[in-house]
Amino acid sequence: MRSQIYEVDYEKGTIKLKNKLCPRCGKVMANHKDRWSCGYCHYTIFVQRKEG
Repeated sequence: MRSQIYEVDYEKGTIKLKNKLCPRCGKVMANHKDRWSCGYCHYTIFVQRKEG
Protein backbone atom coordinates (compact mmCIF):
# COMPACT_ATOMS: atom_id res chain seq x y z
CA MET A 1 0.00 0.00 0.00
CA ARG A 2 1.21 3.48 -0.76
CA SER A 3 0.14 4.76 2.65
CA GLN A 4 2.88 2.68 4.26
CA ILE A 5 5.71 4.60 2.57
CA TYR A 6 4.61 8.01 3.85
CA GLU A 7 4.49 9.45 7.35
CA VAL A 8 1.86 12.16 7.80
CA ASP A 9 2.04 14.76 10.57
CA TYR A 10 -1.42 16.32 10.72
CA GLU A 11 -0.47 18.90 13.36
CA LYS A 12 2.37 20.36 11.29
CA GLY A 13 0.70 19.63 7.96
CA THR A 14 3.70 17.76 6.54
CA ILE A 15 4.22 14.50 4.67
CA LYS A 16 7.55 12.68 4.99
CA LEU A 17 8.78 9.79 2.86
CA LYS A 18 9.88 6.80 4.98
CA ASN A 19 12.03 5.08 2.34
CA LYS A 20 15.07 6.29 0.42
CA LEU A 21 14.99 7.67 -3.10
CA CYS A 22 17.08 6.01 -5.79
CA PRO A 23 20.13 8.15 -6.66
CA ARG A 24 20.08 6.83 -10.24
CA CYS A 25 16.45 7.30 -11.33
CA GLY A 26 14.70 9.08 -8.42
CA LYS A 27 12.05 6.42 -7.71
CA VAL A 28 11.27 5.11 -4.20
CA MET A 29 13.51 2.22 -3.11
CA ALA A 30 12.34 -0.95 -1.35
CA ASN A 31 13.81 -1.81 2.04
CA HIS A 32 14.83 -5.46 2.32
CA LYS A 33 16.56 -7.20 5.22
CA ASP A 34 20.09 -6.78 3.85
CA ARG A 35 19.72 -4.17 1.09
CA TRP A 36 17.86 -1.23 -0.43
CA SER A 37 16.77 -1.93 -4.01
CA CYS A 38 15.10 -0.03 -6.82
CA GLY A 39 12.56 -2.05 -8.77
CA TYR A 40 12.69 0.34 -11.70
CA CYS A 41 16.40 0.53 -12.59
CA HIS A 42 17.64 -2.36 -10.35
CA TYR A 43 20.10 -0.17 -8.42
CA THR A 44 21.02 -1.89 -5.12
CA ILE A 45 22.65 -0.64 -1.92
CA PHE A 46 23.83 -3.42 0.40
CA VAL A 47 23.60 -2.74 4.14
CA GLN A 48 25.92 -4.28 6.69
CA ARG A 49 24.13 -4.68 10.00
CA LYS A 50 25.99 -4.68 13.30
CA GLU A 51 25.77 -7.95 15.18
CA GLY A 52 25.95 -8.23 18.90
